Amino acid sequence: MNDIPLVSIVTPSYNQAQYLEQTIGSVLAQSEVTSSSFQLEYLVVDGNSTDGSQEVIRRYAGQLAWWVSEPDHGQAQAINKGFQHSHGTILGWLNSDDLYLPSAIQQAVRALQDNPNLGMVFSDALIIDAEGHPINLLSFGNWGLQELIRFRVICQPAVFFRRSAWESVGGLDESYHYMLDHLLWIKIARYNGIGHVPGLWAAARQHPQAKNVSQAARFGEEAQRIYEWTLTQSDLAEYIAGATKEVRGGLYRLRARYLLEGGFYARALQVYWQALQENPAFALKHWHRMVYALLSLMGGSGLREWYDRTHYHRNFARLRSLPLQGWPGINLEEDWLDRDG
Repeated sequence: MNDIPLVSIVTPSYNQAQYLEQTIGSVLAQSEVTSSSFQLEYLVVDGNSTDGSQEVIRRYAGQLAWWVSEPDHGQAQAINKGFQHSHGTILGWLNSDDLYLPSAIQQAVRALQDNPNLGMVFSDALIIDAEGHPINLLSFGNWGLQELIRFRVICQPAVFFRRSAWESVGGLDESYHYMLDHLLWIKIARYNGIGHVPGLWAAARQHPQAKNVSQAARFGEEAQRIYEWTLTQSDLAEYIAGATKEVRGGLYRLRARYLLEGGFYARALQVYWQALQENPAFALKHWHRMVYALLSLMGGSGLREWYDRTHYHRNFARLRSLPLQGWPGINLEEDWLDRDG
């Protein structure tokens, strides 16, 4: 009997050729830096890109289990399609501008093997910019269904789950295009244990074309839609009835954060005020974001650079101690924020 699990990773791709090769490299490097604790099956689903992405994929076709380039109806459909062509017992997806970090898959496999009661595991993540410079660290707790319903969000590329958990909830809802991952986590946690694993598994890229920047307000709209969906589910609605202010406070804080990231400063402050009215203590954890929004409305210049610089230098000592030098897509030049241009 073969005890080495097959791990299926899907990358949905559409017109992000400038990042795609680094994404692919970070997946293929997983097998190179680990022992034979898993077998890797890698699939790429491209939505008929016109920017050279298909040429990038063809260069790696010999290392892919399957790939296709054809029109689709968005990210969720592409991911569902990829997993329909996969065979692994452990699954994950990595968007075409994000990265896996060293040994991420190996650590996720070990966590799922050591905890057969868990259907999904997740770890911490980096935020990187368009050039691969780390600008923030995202740390999560050992959250479960209650935290997810309260709109504590997990960084999607730092998540892996069993095929059985995926199939039990029917995969991704293809009518969602922004908060599709959070809805999936709620559905999985509803019927399966989930767990946080200390570590650093992924890097999510923040750049002007990223959906959470260019279409930030849409994330909040879908978060509202998820909230309304939970109210139609008897077991979830029962929980919400006893924690309405906590749930609504989390919803408003999340919506405000996305509005802030999209540059909608006045609207972000209005929604932060709603969050403060529902759950003051939780909302005030974003006090620095509220100050940032207020100063931006007052015409403060260079605030985004200052904000990124503050996070970067605060975290650089820890980042430098991690085995990231030379990793695909990661740029650890310490003085990058001090350079002109």
